[in-house]
Amino acid sequence: MDRVLIRELRIDTVIGIYDWEKQIHQSLLLDLDMAWDNRLPGSTDDYRHALCYETVSKRIVELVTAQPIELIETVAEMTANCLMTEFGVLWVKVRVMKPGAVPSATAVGVEIERGHC
Repeated sequence: MDRVLIRELRIDTVIGIYDWEKQIHQSLLLDLDMAWDNRLPGSTDDYRHALCYETVSKRIVELVTAQPIELIETVAEMTANCLMTEFGVLWVKVRVMKPGAVPSATAVGVEIERGHC
């Protein structure tokens, strides 16, 4: 299975369940693994057949920053749904990490897989 990867997409947004979190921006780091048949873009060197990681990145940032969200689980589900419905990705793995959320950990996070290959 071919994949298009985006690593540590940094998104500064309002995220969290506590009142103080609703007053500040915090960073999330997203890793995206997206199933995509790269044979045609690879053999033709034609951008029109590729999954554009810049377009995907901008759309996910726009999606996650559109409104305050309480849970990183919600971020993961929204992201997977967007990739599958708007970009035609058939399978996706989304990891959402929230650095600094727990003082004794570098980051906490969730990882989901949706769709099929």
